[in-house]
Parts: sequence; C-alpha cells; structure tokens
Amino acid sequence: MAEWVPDVLGDEFEQQTLPLGTDEQGEVVATLVRALPALPPPQPSGWERFVGRLRGEPAEQKPPMLDDVDVLYVHGWSDYFFQKRLARFWTSRGARFFALDLRKYGRSLRDGQTPGFIKHLSTYDEDIAVAREAMAADAPDGPRRLVLLGHSTGGLILSIWASRHPEAADAVILNSPWLEFQIAPLRAAITPMVELQARLRPLEVAPQADLGFYARAQGEVADPDDPMETNPKWRPVPAMSVHAAWLRAILHGHRTVSDGLSIAAPVCVLLSARSAVPTHWSEELTSADSVLVVENIAHAALKLGSSVTVERVDGALHDVFLSRKRARDDAYARLERWVIGWAASSTGS
Repeated sequence: MAEWVPDVLGDEFEQQTLPLGTDEQGEVVATLVRALPALPPPQPSGWERFVGRLRGEPAEQKPPMLDDVDVLYVHGWSDYFFQKRLARFWTSRGARFFALDLRKYGRSLRDGQTPGFIKHLSTYDEDIAVAREAMAADAPDGPRRLVLLGHSTGGLILSIWASRHPEAADAVILNSPWLEFQIAPLRAAITPMVELQARLRPLEVAPQADLGFYARAQGEVADPDDPMETNPKWRPVPAMSVHAAWLRAILHGHRTVSDGLSIAAPVCVLLSARSAVPTHWSEELTSADSVLVVENIAHAALKLGSSVTVERVDGALHDVFLSRKRARDDAYARLERWVIGWAASSTGS
C-alpha cells in the first residue's frame, strides 16, 4: 500500500500517489491529498446541541455533526488542489477532507505527458475508485458518509459519476460546475466536426481562447491575509491547451447532462449571480464568472436529479471560494447553511 508523505501545501496536508498503470505516454498516476487539522475536534455548535437535546443525548457526548463524513474534492480544467481555506471549512466541522489531483493534472502530471488529456470522462472512474480505496483504508472505524465536491470540469465529472453510482454519494456539492457548453445553442452543431477531428487527430490543439483575465481577476481580489500561491506549471496562465479528443469527451458529458441525470443524493450548486465576457480587461471581471454562462449552468443544474438547490452568489468569480471577501463569505455561509440542513436530516445524523 502506498504511503502518505508530506505535501507541497505544508504541515496541514499529506499526499499519496495512486498508480493507474501506463498508457502511450508512460506512467499514469492520480494523487490523493488529505488534510491534517492541527486543532482539536471542534465543540458542538448550538444547532448540534439543540438537535442532541431533542434526541435525549448528553451534550458532552455529542460528536461534531460531520464526524462521520468524508469529503472528496475534484478540481477543474487547468487546475489542481491548493485551496487550504476550503479544506479547513470541512475539517473545522469534524469532517475528513480529501482532494484528488486527477491523472495528468497537478501533482499527478509527469514529464512527457499531455496535461489534462483523456479521451473519455469515464476514464476517471479509475481515479475515483483508487481514491475511495485509499480513503477507506484510512478509516478504521468503518464506512462513512461521502460528500462529493467538484469545481468546474470536476463538477461535470462528479455529476456524471454520481448518477452512474447512485449508492455511493450521500451529498453532491458543485462549485460552478461546467454542465453546459459556453455557447449552448452551438453544441449540437459543432459536435460532428469535433467528433471527426478527434478520430483523425485526437491531439489537435484548438485556438487558445484564454487571455489570462480570469487569473488576473483572482489576483485582484485575493486576500492578503491568506495568500494562495499556486504552481504555474500546474495552473498555467494562459490555461492548458485544449485538444480535440478531450473536447469531444466534454461535449459528450454536456449532452449526457442535457439528456438528464439521476443523482440520488441531494445536490447543492453554487454559482455567481452573473457572467462577464472576457474580451478585454474590466473591473466587472472581478465580480462575475468570466468562464461560464451561469444562466445556462443554473438551467442545466435542474437536470441533475430530483433534489437540487441552486445558490447564486452576488459578486462571485468562477471559483466562488476564491472571490472577493464579501462574496466569498457569502458563499461559505450558503454552503454551511446547506450542509447543516443536509447533515441534520440525513440518515445517521
């Protein structure tokens, strides 16, 4: 069994390399990161104490509400896990937090590999499977509730996975999930062309559309008291190149969502209140999603399952948890409200 070793994020985190065999570009691995909270277990909140009293439980014996919860985070395109603040949100409430750098991303990227490249989203079933095995091996007390947490492309991947594995997840939380193509009416029209290109030249590179404005917006609103340094090789500006076969996989995922998923668990979708087109730099880009068309994502989210909550965060960026402080605090407050309601009402709470 692989060992946990120190992670690049420092003493609060460890990582484990998960072998996935080889492909035409060599060794393939995923990397699982786990948070190691330095603080003692949190005291029960007022809500937890209230629920405990209703159930006749002694207050001093009531564990944190998320004490039996594992969170598995999956990043977006041209990205990797680096959000310490997000991990602390969960660990401070009693949950165990894990983040998965998918194959050929971030910590899992090896020399000679095409960053982020896959031909089918279902390939990531292997990454998720080995991550869950490692999480289970690290849980001596037995089965735990699973919360899936995905950002952007990671949200698309986890949504489809959760629909195909209806018994696996107890809750799904999506941070600006990429559920629909940016120009939704054109998706059906361009798909045949992308299909042909993917078959003939799977590594064909599409024109680079990223002008670096989203990264600049994140820098403009960054919290100086809690800086987030990133590895430019793992999170480049402009973003990683888009290849034909990868784009075909994404468009197929969008069509799958459009046809309707059947996620059995309750779903929470966090989105910015508005989008902004990043054709030139403006201050508007510091308070809007400049990557996705949020109205289309909000509409597509209703096709994920029978229990979907959509939270629209005024002033949020594409990653709502990297927004300006006011919007970020609002996003975390909305997340906490949803999680408290889910935890109090779900089985075993």
